[in-house]
Amino acid sequence: MRLKLISCEVLAREMTTVLTRTPNQVELELLSMGLHEIGCEGMRERLQDAIDRADVGGFDAVLLGYGLCNNGLVGLQARSVPLVTPRAHDCITLLLGNKQRYFEYFHNHPGVYFRSSGWLDQRNHTEEFNQLSIARQNGLHQSREELIAKYGEDNGQFLFETLGSQTQTRHYLQLTFIEMGVEPDNGFEKQAESEAHQRGWRFEKISGDLSLIQRMVDGYWDDGEFLVVPPGEAILPAHDERIISTTETSA
Repeated sequence: MRLKLISCEVLAREMTTVLTRTPNQVELELLSMGLHEIGCEGMRERLQDAIDRADVGGFDAVLLGYGLCNNGLVGLQARSVPLVTPRAHDCITLLLGNKQRYFEYFHNHPGVYFRSSGWLDQRNHTEEFNQLSIARQNGLHQSREELIAKYGEDNGQFLFETLGSQTQTRHYLQLTFIEMGVEPDNGFEKQAESEAHQRGWRFEKISGDLSLIQRMVDGYWDDGEFLVVPPGEAILPAHDERIISTTETSA
């Protein structure tokens, strides 16, 4: 098959690795990690544009290297060829190999935050979307020192504590580094471990699993693991173990 793979650049190493082993002809397009920072509407718009551009490329299907990602996939439409995407809440499922392992890990490790080499590598390279990010629009990007310089000691400290509570890290207890076997060295693991210590969190390293994204690029799209969106339909959240579903569209 001739396939188009549109993926978050956080998964660049993983995607290029599985593509060396697939029998299919797959064209990879990586999109900025910064799409996650601009809200679901902005993310959806840019993903749909990439899908529409791929639609005229003579592909048998368009693959999405994304999870539901805070509803960033909701509303995406298949044009003349099917869309195929993993049944996943976010990219952690893609890194762990299946949604069952994802659910079990979260259940056994409440308050866990994840890192991977791709996330650490790309988080400082999202300047393209900095001005559009929700965090920047709400002042969440500013440091304690910047807020104090702008608003004074007491007000700046108050704003830092108030805004900081909205970064969604205050309830985390553990940082887990997912080792995928594609890292150039142990530098990313050490970086993640240092971050955990700075935040006062527990640290753990676990092994990832490339098998889910390997099956995606190989064309083994079991309904329990993947959603295949026929032409003329769109992605919807399922609110059950399926995670995502489809609906006919009027477009």
